[in-house]
Amino acid sequence: MSQTRRFSQLDVFATDPLSGNPLACVIDADGLTTREMHAFTRWANLSESSFLLPPTTSEADYRVRIFTTPRELPFAGHPTIGSCQAWLDAGGVPKTKGKIVQECGAGLIELRQSGDRISFAAPALIRGGEVEESLIVEMAEVLGVERGQVVDAQWGDNGPGWVILQLSDAQAVLDLEKPVGPLTQLDLGVVGLYPAGTPNVEVRAFFADGTGTIFEDPVTGSLNASVAQWLLGTGALQSPYVASQGFAMGRRGRVLVDRDDDGTVWVGGTATAIVAGEVRF
Repeated sequence: MSQTRRFSQLDVFATDPLSGNPLACVIDADGLTTREMHAFTRWANLSESSFLLPPTTSEADYRVRIFTTPRELPFAGHPTIGSCQAWLDAGGVPKTKGKIVQECGAGLIELRQSGDRISFAAPALIRGGEVEESLIVEMAEVLGVERGQVVDAQWGDNGPGWVILQLSDAQAVLDLEKPVGPLTQLDLGVVGLYPAGTPNVEVRAFFADGTGTIFEDPVTGSLNASVAQWLLGTGALQSPYVASQGFAMGRRGRVLVDRDDDGTVWVGGTATAIVAGEVRF
């Protein structure tokens, strides 16, 4: 039997209306099966959908499950920020003033709100470190660039399996054509630094749908978290900084990155409900 559930579609990391990454969020998702969540995600046909549930631990304010059309993710950035905003919009009140705790497949994620910005504490990497040369060469071929244009590379797997390539500069990132080579089990992130001014880095994110078809994600919180942990750690960037993403797709996403004295990296941006109502399934 179908049930009416509250629903919100949000624009995350936007600087102007409809310039960020959309998220479909089912607010009253308790009782839905994994199969139903995945079916709704495919029907919504966005990069991700999220489903809000009661937490299973007293430490969390709410629980979220995050799906792409081919799979469920333990963590993703723009669904984390968008889901938090949807939870607040639906009347959610944090247990601890000034701190929101999300439960997800990656564990407990801390968030904080400042004005219209919501930021999450970047989770620990599942896999980091250097990327093997053969994979760098393969990913350069997928991007259609020469190996010499890749300045550095790093694993940045924090749920999605990011491998990150740093190109010579931001313009090289903007100049990339949509990849056409095979991309199967990896999500591919690309970053390039601006010489000065804001934004400080340009980011692009590519992923496959499980059949080999490659898509570009408009604005990507999880990738930006991994980029920040990497480049702040090496000193290539200083906090706070701003990452831009989505310009090649006609979007104008902005991701705001800061780091506390204890080393915690915070990744933030806006999330605005564009569509609010009910869904029935």
